Amino acid sequence: MQQSQIECLFDEPPAEYSEEQLEAFLEFKNALNRGEVRAAQPDSSIASGWRTNAWVKKGILLGFRMGTTIDMSIDATRQRFMDKSTYPVRAVTPADGVRIVPGGSSIRDGSFIGQGVVCMPPMFVNVGAYVGEGTMIDSHALVGSCAQIGRNCHISAGAQIGGVLEPIGAMPVIIEDQVMVGGNCGVFEGVVVKRRAVLGSGVILNGSTAVYDLVREQIYAGTEGSPLVIPEEAVVVPGSRAISRPVAQRWGLSLYTPIIVKYRDGRTEERVQLESLFR
Repeated sequence: MQQSQIECLFDEPPAEYSEEQLEAFLEFKNALNRGEVRAAQPDSSIASGWRTNAWVKKGILLGFRMGTTIDMSIDATRQRFMDKSTYPVRAVTPADGVRIVPGGSSIRDGSFIGQGVVCMPPMFVNVGAYVGEGTMIDSHALVGSCAQIGRNCHISAGAQIGGVLEPIGAMPVIIEDQVMVGGNCGVFEGVVVKRRAVLGSGVILNGSTAVYDLVREQIYAGTEGSPLVIPEEAVVVPGSRAISRPVAQRWGLSLYTPIIVKYRDGRTEERVQLESLFR
């Protein structure tokens, strides 16, 4: 399905979709599965290094319009599952080179899963997501709709990588190559984590979060027109800063604040490489 056809069907939906239009959507979804079209892609001309493809998001949303809710139960005598006919569980074969450990994981159709990806149960990858080769998605981790995950990343247990399917023009969460996302982290709308960065356990980031860099003595924050960008090789940990208002000082209050305490060094490499034993 071409971009112009997607946008036309999205902006001017017919009273009823034809078989030809449904077939065209299935071709678009297969292109998502192959990684040939993406909700966002690298673009060196933009400060963040990434460009949102709004038309791809329109195509994904179009699939929800086209689909009907059907029974997708594996065993109808026990737990029943109902979802849109256009978005079943993604088919994965041994030829894909993906390791999905048994135990309640789910990958939705319309997402790219690169060779060598390891999925530990239970985990979930939503439609429009892109997961690069060699990445590990650990137990209880979420990769949200349209999130872009690079190669050889580790999305640790309990980590939540937000999506951002709507609004259409908003940039989804970007995690570049070789990033380590620690356990119980949350990375949500309006964030780009550059390559080889490390997010310590419990770090929470979104587009309105201010991040304090103790090494470079800078403060990073997103704006209305640009995302929060975590620099390459930054090591981010949870921290806090005092609230200056008198009542806050009287009560001893502080606010959560992510802090860059260093950039990757030899010791960081040793700790990060331990996870390769599980692949």
